[in-house]
Amino acid sequence: MAKKEFKSESKRLLDLMINSIYTNKDIFLRELISNASDALDKLYYQSLTDKKVKVKKEKLEINLSFDKENRLLTITDNGCGMTKEELEENLGTIAKSGSLSFKENMTKEEKIDIIGQFGVGFYSAFMVADKITVNSKSVDSDEAFTWESEGADGYTIKESTRKDRGTEIVLKIKEDTEEFEYSKYLDEYELKSLVKKYSDYISFPIKMEVTHHELKDEEKHEYEDKKEIETLNSMVPIWKKDKKEVKDEDYNNFYMDKFNDFDTPLKIITSSVEGMLSYKTLLFIPSHAPYDYYTQDYEKGLSLYANGVMIMEKCADLLPDYFSFVKGVVDSEDLSLNISREMLQESHNLKLIAKNIESKIRKELEDMMKDDREKYMSFFKTFGVQLKYGVYNNYGQDKDKLKDLIMFYSAKEEKLISLAEYVKAMPDNQESIYYAAGSSIEKIKSLPQVEQVRDKDYDILYLTDYVDSFAITAIQEYENKKFVNVESNDLDLETEEEKEATKKINEGNSDLLKEMADEIKEVSEVRFSNKLKSHPVCLTSKGDVSIEMQKVFDAMPNEMGIKAQTVLEINEKHPIAKKLKELYKKDKEEFKNYTKILYSEAKMIAGLPIDDPTEISRLICDVIAK
Repeated sequence: MAKKEFKSESKRLLDLMINSIYTNKDIFLRELISNASDALDKLYYQSLTDKKVKVKKEKLEINLSFDKENRLLTITDNGCGMTKEELEENLGTIAKSGSLSFKENMTKEEKIDIIGQFGVGFYSAFMVADKITVNSKSVDSDEAFTWESEGADGYTIKESTRKDRGTEIVLKIKEDTEEFEYSKYLDEYELKSLVKKYSDYISFPIKMEVTHHELKDEEKHEYEDKKEIETLNSMVPIWKKDKKEVKDEDYNNFYMDKFNDFDTPLKIITSSVEGMLSYKTLLFIPSHAPYDYYTQDYEKGLSLYANGVMIMEKCADLLPDYFSFVKGVVDSEDLSLNISREMLQESHNLKLIAKNIESKIRKELEDMMKDDREKYMSFFKTFGVQLKYGVYNNYGQDKDKLKDLIMFYSAKEEKLISLAEYVKAMPDNQESIYYAAGSSIEKIKSLPQVEQVRDKDYDILYLTDYVDSFAITAIQEYENKKFVNVESNDLDLETEEEKEATKKINEGNSDLLKEMADEIKEVSEVRFSNKLKSHPVCLTSKGDVSIEMQKVFDAMPNEMGIKAQTVLEINEKHPIAKKLKELYKKDKEEFKNYTKILYSEAKMIAGLPIDDPTEISRLICDVIAK
């Protein structure tokens, strides 16, 4: 029989379909099962509109079988089948969609779920097969035909001896290579796993003869293999069930099984959207972070389905990075099954779904913070750093979405509070939101600059996470209240009289202060201050980079060279101020030694390393010994 050429471009187009659209060979089975499901759907629909076609839905099914010896994998359905013309039209034209045209010809009221699209998906089978044989008998014909092809060179169609309605697809599986073991598609366990992974929610039973290793004689420890037909798929996804029929326990079990967690989730989020874009979501907020969450190995993403058929196990485009901890599934009838990762990234529908999911998660978290603070606290202690990261990441473009979800430790309340709660509790005369950063609450409490703010009875937010200072800097202000770092040199809590007095002291000692600055060099300025109460010195910073930010930059593997502009402030009411003035006039060498010691003390208080601790130790001992 003469071989016919494909109506589309031959080998080049077929190679493109196989190698570019599909990078995962495993999905060929998903495609063929989805096509079989479509054929069953079409037949059932036809039985509702054509009295001549009598079908019981419970009798419709898909069957798998394999022959290891001859390397054959067979997928069979008892659906509508195809005529010779339909075989020619659907399988003779690459990327021709029989299912799509069927769906387009239905009225709005008649719409039923059609998963796949004959054409592109069908040809994915050539990734694993040297030869494909399709035996089909249409419900509308007494004749059966066989379509056969070994790839881009073309195909043949001839009469078939098939008696039963439906379609049988036989794949001649490729021989194994050094790069890939094709024999796995002739393995019972592998086939069961692929069906479970990609086609578990096909609405018709997918059956296969399986082997059970059963005990025959307990005393003799003899076993025998028994074969039986088993349904491999569960058919109805939990997210498509009526909510009234599903208990939290069912959702919890689904989560723990699918996402390999031993603990139940902290929060379950469900939604069903109907309209121009229809989809269902079942999302989970874990009760703890995965072991690899804060590593580069962690992969974010939701499982993406098209009418119950998995398209992608982890679709990263459905979640922003700051919600990367969320697990779950998204199922939409408005996404094509035959779509690549690259196409998904450009999909308008996917972007719209992702935007809606982001809003849904944010609203659920806001409600949790308001209505169940204890649960939110548990969540925030686990994933709060990720939210703060989202505030400053991408130059702070998402800060307004997240600023009401983040919390910081309150000096007054001695617990985590939101920014809204801080502002609400502010006294009328307070104009700014004050914060201080450090490695621990106890260390922040001991900062010299904290005293002045606490004396005003103002609350201070204690920032203990490495990301906190960056998040606050990105937000800049909240409800028209600017954030002020208590370690900043422009902390403005002095009266006009105090400012004027300090100004005169600094002007009167300008030469002394300049010589101290020349000796230290690392600081941009040295000044006398009345901010400090009991402490003799402190370091403050100028500009956008705080001292705490510098610590983060210094800890990075690749030294970035980003430094804070620091100011050494000396308590002008402390005895050390008088001592410095005396030494400046009488003993310049000792004056320089005191300058180095005071600067090192200020660095230690700020949590910065001392460049030469041995020298400073010697200087301190010399001073003590005198």
